[in-house]
Amino acid sequence: MPEYVRRRAAPRLRGLVSGYSGYRWSGAPGLHHGLPSTHLTLVVCLSGTLDFVGRRPASFVSVAGGLHDGPVVMSHHGLQYGLQLDVPWRGARALLGVPAGELAGDVIGLPDLLGDRADELAERLAAAPTWRHRFRLLDTTLSGLADHGRGEPPAEVAQAWRRLTETAGSLRIGALAREVGWSRRHLTSRFQREIGLPPKAAARVIRFERARRLLRSRSRPSLAETAAECGYADQAHLARDFRALGGLTATQWLAEFPSVQDLDAALGDDGPHAADRSPETCSYSLGVVHDR
Repeated sequence: MPEYVRRRAAPRLRGLVSGYSGYRWSGAPGLHHGLPSTHLTLVVCLSGTLDFVGRRPASFVSVAGGLHDGPVVMSHHGLQYGLQLDVPWRGARALLGVPAGELAGDVIGLPDLLGDRADELAERLAAAPTWRHRFRLLDTTLSGLADHGRGEPPAEVAQAWRRLTETAGSLRIGALAREVGWSRRHLTSRFQREIGLPPKAAARVIRFERARRLLRSRSRPSLAETAAECGYADQAHLARDFRALGGLTATQWLAEFPSVQDLDAALGDDGPHAADRSPETCSYSLGVVHDR
């Protein structure tokens, strides 16, 4: 039976890691589309590998994925069993030693960033007896990795990201540049260097993420209702974004079993990390009750 359990990171990691998700489910082999998100994604497989297809096929036991504005396609053999960490762009420097911009549009094996510590972490996580033990191990390991002295991003970049998320991607980039006191060209350059996407693309991903969470939510709005709620010109505009950013239509995506990115919304939560407002560990019923 499918398993999914979510936990917020320890308080000392707040701002660096938004949350952990443990998952295990099986089904028919096939392809999975990893859709653009506002978080970097770190995955540690507890069985098998994560297999990417496309122009640069690669397989990883543990991997970090930067922000991207297109689909990341993976193949699977029917079993998916592992842990996912959602990392805000600001967490990349402190935990991985590089700004999020250096990982943009790419997936990189964690050993290439963390050395032998990545392999050791994967082995210890696979050997841990319960999700609770794994989450505690992540807290301990990441706290040891965290280095807040690796430099702060420009305050203007942080302000620009905050304003884009506050406005759900609807703020025009010219107005955003005026708010932070930079020219549009300078804002675009510094923003992309630090975060990995230019402001316009980031705004598009923010809006797209909101739309797909609404579509997976318990209220199940129609495509037209979702388009109107999220600021698209019309349903056709939303449909074009799905094809461009997701590599498939919204209907095709909804027919897939939801990814870890979308399970919170699929199960009726109010946002990407609503579980973080709940007790320490949140278990969701996908056919089983998980250990706490």
